[in-house]
Amino acid sequence: MEKDSYRDMLAAVQAFHDKHRFKETGGEELVYRVALMAEELGEISSCVSKGKPVEELAEECADLFILLMGTAIAADFDLNQFFWDKMSKLDQRSSRMIDGRIRVSEFR
Repeated sequence: MEKDSYRDMLAAVQAFHDKHRFKETGGEELVYRVALMAEELGEISSCVSKGKPVEELAEECADLFILLMGTAIAADFDLNQFFWDKMSKLDQRSSRMIDGRIRVSEFR
């Protein structure tokens, strides 16, 4: 398996969902998935704020990425396409320094 393509990653996440019957057992319920993503963000925050090794941070980020891909499966949208559509929009935005950090936004 090519381990560097979105399609292959998505297939692996789909296989995981199928193996554990997420669709039939509540694992694809969107409110539940949002709660799991919030939990992962907390774990990412803990890694950063507690100075944990980068490998732990990377693992937590992978968990979040897998949850995001699974949410795309559960909600039936093409995350790959939405990623590229959003990058196109972001490329059109300007940046500003706010409190000493760069911020890219629409700045309405």
